[in-house]
Amino acid sequence: MNAPMNTAPVKKLRVATTSLAGCFGCHMSLLDIDERILKLLELVEFDRSPLTDIKHCGPCDLGLIEGGLCNAENVHVLREFRSHCKILVAVGACAINGGLPAQRNHLDLRDVLEEVYQTEYLTSHGGIPNDPELPLPLNKVHPIHEVVKVDYFLPGCPPPADAIWKLLTDLLAGRTPTLGHGLLHYD
Repeated sequence: MNAPMNTAPVKKLRVATTSLAGCFGCHMSLLDIDERILKLLELVEFDRSPLTDIKHCGPCDLGLIEGGLCNAENVHVLREFRSHCKILVAVGACAINGGLPAQRNHLDLRDVLEEVYQTEYLTSHGGIPNDPELPLPLNKVHPIHEVVKVDYFLPGCPPPADAIWKLLTDLLAGRTPTLGHGLLHYD
């Protein structure tokens, strides 16, 4: 008589993603793993992500976050997201060092707001928005590691799909991610 086969389902890792102040390019690179996303779906279950449209993160094994911190809402989302993720990966230049949004850091925030909302030729009679529904801007754009603990950093603007795939497969296999020169390049 044959021994019964173990038919217990393999526990998938729960993965969540979110975006703060950035262009969403890192999420596009995740999608650029192309048909490998089908293999990924065999190994993970997505929680909060634009792929699922789940708005609030539940307990997750791995969180991928792109974008820097430009306003109070970004800080709130980041802290809540971090509290639900065992491992947090800062994905892309904006999450790691503030990226392009941080180019305003050498300017006074009031001057920036006046230039955009009151001085520009298209905004004659404009005013700086002052609605309680709008998140308060921070004086500077911050990388996420200044607010929460980050376990891994995946640089790039955006990181290439192959680097994202390597990071994910290393983490799923229980290995410390290693990304060499061939995967990290700046064109």
